[in-house]
Amino acid sequence: MTVERPAPKGLLGELPASEGLRDQFGRVATDLRLSLTDKCNLRCSYCMPAEGLEWLSRQAVLTADEIIRLVGIGVDRLGIRELRLTGGEPLVRADVVEIVAGLRAAHPDLPIALTTNAVGLTAKAAPLKAAGLTRINISLDTLHPGTFAQLTRRPFFDRVLAGIEAADRAGLGPIKINAVLMRGINDGDGAELLAWCLERGYELRFIEQMPLDADHGWTREGMVTASEIRERLDERFLLSPDPRARDGAPAERFEVRDRDAAAGEAPLGPPLGTVGIIASVTEPFCADCKRTRVTAEGKVMSCLFSREEVDLRGLLRGGADDDEIAARWQDAMWLKPRAHGMGHVGLGAPDFVQPDRSMSAIGG
Repeated sequence: MTVERPAPKGLLGELPASEGLRDQFGRVATDLRLSLTDKCNLRCSYCMPAEGLEWLSRQAVLTADEIIRLVGIGVDRLGIRELRLTGGEPLVRADVVEIVAGLRAAHPDLPIALTTNAVGLTAKAAPLKAAGLTRINISLDTLHPGTFAQLTRRPFFDRVLAGIEAADRAGLGPIKINAVLMRGINDGDGAELLAWCLERGYELRFIEQMPLDADHGWTREGMVTASEIRERLDERFLLSPDPRARDGAPAERFEVRDRDAAAGEAPLGPPLGTVGIIASVTEPFCADCKRTRVTAEGKVMSCLFSREEVDLRGLLRGGADDDEIAARWQDAMWLKPRAHGMGHVGLGAPDFVQPDRSMSAIGG
């Protein structure tokens, strides 16, 4: 696929003169989310059905060498400045440590993060750190084993806590915890989870449930909104806007203070920490998006909710040179839509159609 793009206009900040991964609305992607696999060892109800999904074959998934080459093209030719390895569950790949080591050897200064459910992290946290991983994001929706089993359909709560502790010991900080609140299941657990994270120095991020479940059972009415999350946290904590610039980050950050301690007339003391809320549905931040996504089989998705994909694996395996691959990637990002289309009315928006892929098949 070839699209009409304007001629390069020179340097864009730190981007190379190639113009980087610019779209027709002036946004430039510098944050790469690259999926290592679509497989996962949990069955979270907001992501996939209880029986799981039909996984990609080993031959379909990008090899370690292909991943390292593709990231190199992104960094050296297209201005990628941050990398997050995702899944599925990236730790189910037997060569995940070798992939991180190869990426670090090629790019000594590149921030490399990894998003995981931590089920297999106890044994891999230290090797990942030694290989050059910068930091880690971990999914944890509740502190109650029974609720965890209900949400994930697996009895691995203790393994997740052990994995988090192993990451902390290994120095993979700041550790970020990602949580999705589900109405009637764990929507009352938010304040407790925040207190737990603050005590340990972890950075909690609440994420609105998005219409990316394989069952297509998402409803706007069933989603716990960012506004509701703030209201529930406000019962226990005092939240105030984080003075740091958001700079295209998906999470709106708040400084957190104990509500009782802040009730007096004395000036507010330092915050206990911060909390972020990612309101992709009700408070979209598409205008400031800096992300480009590549699926486990090497397809570019310009938006998490995109229904159009551009194949890079065929070029990688068909003898294309790096410039050809970079140009195809640029073409894919030039077609990035202005917004995902959900707006403030959820699936009622006339231009929104839920993607066929679930989150695990895309790579968050």
